[in-house]
Amino acid sequence: MLKEFKDFAMRGNVMDLAIAVIIGGAFGKIIASLVNDVLMPLIGLLLGGVSFSNLSFTVRDAVIAYGSFIQAIVDFVIVAFVIFMLVRTMNNMKKKEPAPAAEPTTKECPYCFSTIAIKATRCPNCTSQL
Repeated sequence: MLKEFKDFAMRGNVMDLAIAVIIGGAFGKIIASLVNDVLMPLIGLLLGGVSFSNLSFTVRDAVIAYGSFIQAIVDFVIVAFVIFMLVRTMNNMKKKEPAPAAEPTTKECPYCFSTIAIKATRCPNCTSQL
């Protein structure tokens, strides 16, 4: 059972997934810092000094922090856009594989060297059996 687990854990797709999760977590911290420390203060300035994280209202004793919700939406949109741009860039950088060559529709008669249909069993020019 231990050998089976080792084989499972060392398969390529499991390791790829583990690496993707680790890099994704680190990348998420970078994007969160970009949004919280760079973009949101600029957006707040453009909107007249509004800080989204401070927006809230109170219903009886419950504080509804809708500014945090707006912040989460902005974070998501920015992360989704950055990921879209990364995937788009990666797709553009990939080597374009040439299209497979089309199947030939003609061949050459071995006797008279004229061009004939690929499925021909007799040459229409020299009447040789192919």
